[in-house]
Amino acid sequence: MDVGGTKVALRLEHDDLGISESSFRWPEPDGTDAMTSGGATRDLDLLARHIRELCAGRPERLTGVGVAMPATLDATGTVTAWPGRPSWAGVDLRGALSALFGHAEVRCADDGDLAALAEAHEARCPDLLYLGVGTGIGGGIVLNGKPVPGVGRGSCEVGHLVVDRDGPPCDCGRRGCVQSAASGPATLRRAARRRGEEVTFTALRQAVRGGKPWAVASLRESGRALAAAVTGVCELLHPSLVLIGGGFAAAMPELVAMVAERTAELGRPGHPPPPVRPARLGGLSSLHGAVLLARGLPD
Repeated sequence: MDVGGTKVALRLEHDDLGISESSFRWPEPDGTDAMTSGGATRDLDLLARHIRELCAGRPERLTGVGVAMPATLDATGTVTAWPGRPSWAGVDLRGALSALFGHAEVRCADDGDLAALAEAHEARCPDLLYLGVGTGIGGGIVLNGKPVPGVGRGSCEVGHLVVDRDGPPCDCGRRGCVQSAASGPATLRRAARRRGEEVTFTALRQAVRGGKPWAVASLRESGRALAAAVTGVCELLHPSLVLIGGGFAAAMPELVAMVAERTAELGRPGHPPPPVRPARLGGLSSLHGAVLLARGLPD
């Protein structure tokens, strides 16, 4: 399962090689539930209902469960922080899921790390940087075929690299994180300021394709912030490939071209940057990574 800030995607792979999938959106936080355990309880009840519906009528016994999460978990599987759904802080997620799945081993990991792992498998590339641009910005690094720093050893928080010291506030409490500058919502807010009125995702996508200056400039600024993050990581780790995915980027293909162009401009003489390309799994990278985790990968 890929547990996102606004949407959850579920995938069940059967013994007969059949696949069942479903998805649902979280309800909007309701009053004080946004900051109390009531909101998390409601969310977990909804998650359990959709899982039961997906598994209904299937006789096979589950052998593994993989969970991609944007929240920060401690070693016991308890949520320590999730700015997108603050009521989840303190939730024993692994315990709740273990009670739901019984004997099946439940493994949880950062959604960006798992997305990077899935993309590395799909691209057959052992050394890459992945950035997922959606409601937030996640990402991960794979070196020698293994996620860095590694499942169970913390996550690679690429979205919280600071790319602008005086940039907009991030929900983590800092300013200028790439997430606060280049996520889907950040891009829409910038577009709204330029246009002088609220801008929906559909309106932005149409305006970018139509070459509207306010839309193209808004998206290009997000591309520049992403390129700054890409450049910094590449100077440290020298991956062979950079892939950009996530729901927002998958539906706005112009963004990847802008990041590639700016990253090339930032290359130093004698140190060409790696190619920047669209993710192969589109907006499903984290979900496919969760499947790999359920199968026991990485070892």
